[in-house]
Amino acid sequence: MFISVLELFKIGIGPSSSHTMGPMVAAAAFALRAREWLATHGGNAEVSLRCTLKGSLAYTGLGHGTDRAVALGFHGHTPRGVSDQDVDALVQSIWQTRVIPIGGGEAIRFSPGTDIVFDRGEPLPEHPNGMIFELRDRSGEVLLSETSFSIGGGFVSTLEEIHRLVAPLSMESTDACPWGFDSAREMLRMAEQSGLSIAAMKRANELAVMTGTALDEGLDAIWEAMRRCIHTGLAAEGVLPGGLELSRRARALHEQLVDNPNDATVNDWLCAYAMAVNEENAAGHMVVTAPTNGAAGVIPAVLYRFVHDEGGTVDQAREFLLTAAAIGGLIKHRSSISGAEVGCQGEVGSAAAMAAAGLCAVRGGSPKQIENAAEIALEHHLGMTCDPVQGLVQVPCIERNAFGAIKAYSAASLALHGSGEHFMPLDNCIAAMKQTGQEMSSKFKETALGGLAVSITEC
Repeated sequence: MFISVLELFKIGIGPSSSHTMGPMVAAAAFALRAREWLATHGGNAEVSLRCTLKGSLAYTGLGHGTDRAVALGFHGHTPRGVSDQDVDALVQSIWQTRVIPIGGGEAIRFSPGTDIVFDRGEPLPEHPNGMIFELRDRSGEVLLSETSFSIGGGFVSTLEEIHRLVAPLSMESTDACPWGFDSAREMLRMAEQSGLSIAAMKRANELAVMTGTALDEGLDAIWEAMRRCIHTGLAAEGVLPGGLELSRRARALHEQLVDNPNDATVNDWLCAYAMAVNEENAAGHMVVTAPTNGAAGVIPAVLYRFVHDEGGTVDQAREFLLTAAAIGGLIKHRSSISGAEVGCQGEVGSAAAMAAAGLCAVRGGSPKQIENAAEIALEHHLGMTCDPVQGLVQVPCIERNAFGAIKAYSAASLALHGSGEHFMPLDNCIAAMKQTGQEMSSKFKETALGGLAVSITEC
């Protein structure tokens, strides 16, 4: 099993990797196919694009900006490409345009208000985040169709691809990787035999597919984007969009901590950093999937605390991210990071496990201690539901990231005080998360049909 650290951590925009970034990627890919089809068969202004959202995308897509993402994708935009643009202005322009230019004076008709359909009927059987894309002629006949799935973390699979998967996403073969572990047990065995750290093994695997310069530049760009997101979030104030009228709190909290540092705890700082990121995510601004947008604040908060407040180095930041990616890859391979598939245990729980492992590594933890740290953090998120109020990545998501960072920090500390020997292996904990997610009601898996999402008392 191999998934690159530069694929696991992706720069994009909020508020959701599965409901915003994934649909944008899928829509852009289909729009490209439609252009190619028209180039072969002859294009004209009588054809139109249509997207039908299924399952969780239909239920919480409005709150997650899925319609905006699909429209942006149809117009050729990518999550990273719009991360430094005024997305609201782009969307407003698209909503007014109603056509997609394809060159030669020709265009495809597309009206977001009518050509994006939120179908709350039966979800597609393969995955709860389904999308059906269609190119239609004037009479409504389908000329070209493709079914895609947003499977978490901004990753996308087509219908053909998802039937070939043995895990919730497609991964590269490990044949070219010197340390191709696909379980925590194998990871520890290889570390013991080689004498290498988890980060060193992960780095060696990455160097089988890219140069060292490309890897380091990619890692540095990820860390810089995370740091920039924290700084932007700590400087921003006002009300978050979406209708809950939720005020940003990270800036005020941070100012209190700066003014009274002697009264501040580690937990307070972690909360400020994590909330800053997730308030940026809720606003639809630039974030890094870590491993998802809904959990984007956990890893940056823990790493920022280590580097900014405790004197960590650039090399240690790279080690942190490589270690975290090794653990994240195992979770993706053996379970899922999709809230629509396994609940928030797969998002914030996975992020906490990754952050705990990364922090344990840069503090000198052994491979066994790192695996233990990841297991502790994940174990204490098992069963956590994904029940966003009004389908927005705000309540309970923003505070949940803060507490995920706290758990990660504590898990690393607890593991470092032990020998690495522990009762519950990480592999077993990941298996428990998968089983729990499979048996969890769909009401608690990013549909906003249960839990906190239906527990608001109207005054």
